[in-house]
Order: sequence, then structure tokens, then C-alpha cells
Amino acid sequence: MSTDRDILDRLGALRAADLPVKGGRTMAYVYDSGLEGIEELAAEAAARFAGVNGLDMTVFPSVVALENDIVGRAARLLGGDTETAGTFTSGGTESCLLAVYTAREHARRTRGVEAPELVLPDTAHAAFHKAAALFGLKPVVVPTDPQTYKVRAGDIAAAITGNTALVVLSAPSYAHGVIDPVAEAAAEAARRGVLCHVDACIGGWYLGHLRLAADAPRLPPFDLSVAGVTSLSVDLHKYGYAAKGASVLLFRDAELRRHGWFAHASWPGYPVVNATLQGTKSAAPLAAAWAVLERIGTEGYVDLSRRVHLAAAALAEGVRGIEGLRVLGSPESSLIAVAADGPGIDPFVVADEMRGRGWYLQPQPAFGGSPANLHLTVTAAVAGEETVRQLLADLAEAVGAARALGPVEIDPELVAAAGLLDPDTLTSEEAALALGLAGVGEGGELPERMAPVLAVLQVLPPKLTERLLPELIGRLYT
Repeated sequence: MSTDRDILDRLGALRAADLPVKGGRTMAYVYDSGLEGIEELAAEAAARFAGVNGLDMTVFPSVVALENDIVGRAARLLGGDTETAGTFTSGGTESCLLAVYTAREHARRTRGVEAPELVLPDTAHAAFHKAAALFGLKPVVVPTDPQTYKVRAGDIAAAITGNTALVVLSAPSYAHGVIDPVAEAAAEAARRGVLCHVDACIGGWYLGHLRLAADAPRLPPFDLSVAGVTSLSVDLHKYGYAAKGASVLLFRDAELRRHGWFAHASWPGYPVVNATLQGTKSAAPLAAAWAVLERIGTEGYVDLSRRVHLAAAALAEGVRGIEGLRVLGSPESSLIAVAADGPGIDPFVVADEMRGRGWYLQPQPAFGGSPANLHLTVTAAVAGEETVRQLLADLAEAVGAARALGPVEIDPELVAAAGLLDPDTLTSEEAALALGLAGVGEGGELPERMAPVLAVLQVLPPKLTERLLPELIGRLYT
């Protein structure tokens, strides 16, 4: 039997291969406040609630107390009132899924909609497409402006039909960090009697507190105070800097929220009622999130948000000063998309070069009017002047190296042959062949430099890429 030390050493060894989650150099997936003691507090709070099961809140009233406190805090920050209701979820994806499910049930029960549709910009998060697939809605995708990357309210209005169950808007969109015209588009949805959800998962906590700063920038309205907005999602494990597994879904009122609850008493076991997709669920993330929110407080979040805003502005300005790069759109939040300014620079090669210098900038393949680019999520840990300076210096150096290496070259004949593959009938052997073209090993081994893989996946038909991605990831788990 292994000792405790053996077990912990093994976990430490496994973590050594991961990207760092502290220090601000991993500019996607993780959120670091840079504050001392936050992780320790969250871990202690989670430990105290590790055995508490949120499945039955009548047995564990502490769950109700903590959730009411967190939902109330979120509602006050994001335009709610005394009628606002909400649910604590496991993350942004679950919040988005529940928003769509609730809207589907609301449309069916109140309007008799049997073939529900989901109207959303092409920049909306993939979670909404997942929700449409799971709950049987037809996605109606509206293209965004190729310069601003925002959806036009008129285009949203034109896409709404009698079957529309929900309109989705972003504040901000993940890919470009811009805020959709929420007030205008929500008004169009309301005029047609359709629900409107604002995905503020990544930006809600940050933007909500930023606008409380004395020198806050002018931000467009985006929250529940906007007429026509009926629900909003906001993650606490992003700019709330809570431990992973913490999000809130807010509803206009409890009457709307009830359409998303599941209840079942037609069996010989205990009566079941679930506000989320989970049944049994640990209260540890709830307690950890509550503790971090209490510790940082409103003034602390305002300060963190202000620092992030200044750092993001400095980074965007610095990127514009690097020959060969440009910022896509006009970012209104803490997210920046950086594309090549000319044919000589391959953003995917720049990403590999930056990773070699200790930074992770997230590659985003070209789609529609959005070219291939690098995504930067700016957190409080990046907000120091020296960190910003070092990032820009390394980025300029990486661009120079990428220019010398040149863009990834792909054999057009091989791509054409791969493009003839039918995603619906693709065999494992054909998938292995296609992945091999991208440099993926037979056993699923990823190459040290990912630019060739991304370049191939980018030029294949989207449906084929979507078919190959599970094959790629599935090989990691064999």
C-alpha cells in the first residue's frame, strides 16, 4: 500500500507536465488573482464542505444559505432586483445548458413551440451549440460584423421566428472580447415575446466591478437591468478568482427559473428535485467560492478589475506597436485577439515560439471573417508593469522568430484528399490517416510544436474537423 507521501509525490510528478496555473503566463483556462492566501482559504473552505451533498437541500440547509448569499451578491452586481432568482452551477457550460433548457421548456409550455430554435451570433460560445444538440433545438447562427465582430441587432431580429425559444448574446464574446449590442437586440427579442440570455460567463464579474471604479471606462449596458434580458450567466471561477466549479445562472424571476427544474416522484424512491443537471453534487466548490467572495469583497474586486483593465489596454497598445501583428476589433474587456498583419507571420508559429519562452497564448483558428489569431486572457496576475513589459518583449521576439521560420506549409493535394473524406462514414483508419497528415503520432502523441496540427485542422471542412477532434482527444485516453 502506498504511503501518503508516495501518493502526493506521484500527483506532484503528474502536475509537473502541466502548464503553470499561477503567475499569469498561462493566458487561457486559468485565472490568477495574484493575491496571497486565496487558494489556501478556498481549499480549507472546500474541505469543510467536502462531504456535504447538494442533492437534498432540506437535509443540508447550509447549501441553501451559501447559495442564496452568492446568488444575491451576483444579482445586486448585475442589475437584478428583489424578483431575481438564480442557481449555483458547476461552470459556464452548465449555466448555458440550463439557460437553453429553461427557454425550451418555457417556449413549449407558454407558447406551444414544438420545434424550438436558438438564435445566436457566430461568435457565441460552443456551449450553446452543445445545448442545442443535447436538448433538440435548431441553432440559427447569425453572422457578425467582420470589422467589429459584434452581431447586428437587425440581423438578430430578422432571424427570430415563431419557433425561436431563446436569443443569445455575449458580454463579451470569448474570441474577440467585444460586447454585443445587448440593449438593441434584447429589445427585438422582447418585442417578439422571446427570451434573451446574456452570456457574461467570462466578463460579468469583471465588467460588473470595473464599472464601479471611479475612473471606469464607458461600458455598454449588458445585464439584467436591460429591458428584455431574461437570464444571465456569470462564472465565479473566472474573474471571481474562485476555485474551479463555480458559476451562477440568474433569471428575471422565480417563475422563469422553475421551467428549468426537474422533479420526479413517480417511483418508489425518494422525491427528486434538481435545479441543475447534476443530482449528487459536492458543496465544496460552493463553499470555496463563497469564502473567496467574502475574502476579496466588492472593493477588492473593483481594484482587481481596474488593474486588469489597465493591463489589457497596455497590452493591446503594445501589440499594435509590434510590426506584423494587429488586434482584432476593439476589445471592451480583458480579452484580446491578436492576428497577423500581413502574410509573413503565422500566429500558430508565434504561439509555439511563445510557449518555448514560457507563455501560453491560445491559438484560435480562422472562421468566417475572423482570421487565425492568438487569444490572450488578461488576469490580475498579469497586471504588473514588469509582467506586461516582459510579455510584449517576448512577443516581439517570437514574431521575429516566426518571420524567419515562415508560415506552416501544407501540401494542397494531401489536404484535398483529406477533404474528400465523409465525416459521417469516417473509419478509424481514415481518421488516423488524416491526423497523421497533421503530425499526430499513431498512438495519439502530439508533436512538440502544434502549429502544423492547427494549420491542417484549420483548412479542413469544419464538419470533418469536428469529427477528427474526438478521434484526436480519444487517442490520449487509450
